[in-house]
Amino acid sequence: MRPLQFGVTEWDPGRALAGFTLFSPLGGDECLLIGMRGEVRHQWRLPATIANFGYLLKNGNLLVTTRTEEGPKGLAADGGRILELDWGGNIVWEHTDHFLHHDFNRCPNGNTVYLAWSAMSESDAKKAKGGIPGSEHNGHIYEDVLREVTPEGELVWEWYMHDHFPMDKYELRHNQSRLEFAHANACHVQEDGNVLVSWRSLDLIALIDRQTSKVIWEMHDRTFGGQHDPRRLENGNITLFANGSDQPRPEFSRVLEIDPDKKEVVWEYKGTPRGTFYSPRISGAQRLANGNTLICEGDSGRLFEVTIGGEIVWEYVSPFYHNAPLGRTNRIFRARRYATDSDEIMGRLPLAV
Repeated sequence: MRPLQFGVTEWDPGRALAGFTLFSPLGGDECLLIGMRGEVRHQWRLPATIANFGYLLKNGNLLVTTRTEEGPKGLAADGGRILELDWGGNIVWEHTDHFLHHDFNRCPNGNTVYLAWSAMSESDAKKAKGGIPGSEHNGHIYEDVLREVTPEGELVWEWYMHDHFPMDKYELRHNQSRLEFAHANACHVQEDGNVLVSWRSLDLIALIDRQTSKVIWEMHDRTFGGQHDPRRLENGNITLFANGSDQPRPEFSRVLEIDPDKKEVVWEYKGTPRGTFYSPRISGAQRLANGNTLICEGDSGRLFEVTIGGEIVWEYVSPFYHNAPLGRTNRIFRARRYATDSDEIMGRLPLAV
């Protein structure tokens, strides 16, 4: 359903975190930085269609992915090229891997980790359980791979699922195709170099040890409903967007904060009534410095900030529509808020009042 209102529909200046919100309309070729009133304060034009999203580095540069045509066909959220652009839009670094998909992260050491696909051997593919029988990609299944490259483009680490993951431990959801195992959609690099990964089709998040390549922590929960964007907080907990798709009851989304030691939910946000907040695909959440949470309800192009008590203190609906695989849409894969005095903004944009 097309929204009735666009732009900022709610704003409590006294409780919302003042700053700038970065997002990329899917199907377009731009990244937009908007103010609290929804006005576009800065934008980057890209040399090709956005793959999924972009985010700002501490130096104010934009790290973003765009699509190439050479990768495997029929797989969702494909990319192919990572770009780093300065504030003026000049390309200062790039790396091309036509099998790149979904997520990418600049590491503390200056390297870049990203998700990629690789076709599994027939013997390894037989270990992949679940999914729709006969839905492979010309008889093949693509697996998720983590790759780390230096600023010079040298590959220094590679992690294949079939080498380090118990392929027979978790099954693909019953309605998922067997094109890939298992649709990783996030790879968040921790300060120690370990990588927090989300596998949507398994309803699984896991931590991979960068030194040993072993899975050292995991949490599997079918009620996640194909989660996105797990992020570790300073207190050690993990936030994620639980999409809530493919559940036996009426579907709705939640944003969760999880204690990883107890594997318990310690905070959650859901709509009131709960069906008013739902995005079966994409989406994400960011815990802000003031304790609030910025939520990207991606399918409807809606961004909103909630307090710990669940009150909406800022809301924005994107008016930017583009042609995309699912039709003309204002969908947003992920969004991030940057405070006015953050390293990423560095005083370039004084806050308009």
